Amino acid sequence: MNIHARVPVGVLGASGYVGQELLRLLAGHPRAAVAFATAESAAGERRDGVELVRVEDAPLGRAEIVLSALPHGVSARYVQEARGLGKRAVDLSADFRLSPDAVYGLTEVTRSHVAAADLVANPGCYPTAALLALLPLARGGLIDESREVVIDAASGVTGAGRALKRDLLFGEVAEDFRAYAAGNEHRHLPELKATLVRESGFTGDLVFTPHLLPIKRGILETIHVPLTRVIDRATAEGIYETVYANEPCVAVLHGALPSLKDVVYRNRVAIGVAPVAHVRRPRLTVIAAIDNLVKGAAGQAIQNMNVMLGLPETAGLTC
Repeated sequence: MNIHARVPVGVLGASGYVGQELLRLLAGHPRAAVAFATAESAAGERRDGVELVRVEDAPLGRAEIVLSALPHGVSARYVQEARGLGKRAVDLSADFRLSPDAVYGLTEVTRSHVAAADLVANPGCYPTAALLALLPLARGGLIDESREVVIDAASGVTGAGRALKRDLLFGEVAEDFRAYAAGNEHRHLPELKATLVRESGFTGDLVFTPHLLPIKRGILETIHVPLTRVIDRATAEGIYETVYANEPCVAVLHGALPSLKDVVYRNRVAIGVAPVAHVRRPRLTVIAAIDNLVKGAAGQAIQNMNVMLGLPETAGLTC
């Protein structure tokens, strides 16, 4: 590859929040250039200097790699069309996350597989934070599988997409805070469980409850982890530091817990821990924060793209 050449990148579904974030990040990428970008109702408009075209008119042959932010259930068709033309792809929908046809693109965990992949399935935003928080403990045999791991996760409204929905109007969301998909029924749960089994052998129960924050972007997850033995804060922080010491997009906090201010507009997960007092059996509270549109979607897709193309992993990203 010519070290001065810019890789042509196609963006499918560029009018949604995630697609817009892809265009924003690619506009500042030193080694990539947008070859085309698609939208439906917004076709003909310009975003970040790129004229949007309908997906049926996408010149797939112009791109070396395609990033698809099309809706779940729609994306797979166009990703497969691109692959049929010999293009590599990162799919940001849920269409391939549980498929053996794609590499699961949790970059810090599956990097070597991502590098060789033709198709990468970008993880969901909630699973990205939860998995990076849980895998170091699960791989160390520190999670007591006889008790449930409880994940309380809160996300800004951009996580629900850009389509008009009454319950996401400003007047409905402002000055409110509510849970949804209660009862352990959220669609990200199978992805979480399957990845934990595959990457650590953990087979215990998860109880996952998402919440809607009255903000635009950001996810904060409070994860209650039952432990097989007592560990103090310094030991827990040391476990994460050892695992993530060389990871540019993971920040392990010492003596502090993350907030959304630590991560918004950054391709970063911030992790902090607190041992739980006044309980009969050992527990650890792990707090993980990400920007749902960056590390939870567009930023991680570009991180994966960089790995696939042999570019510096953080090119075009602020971690």
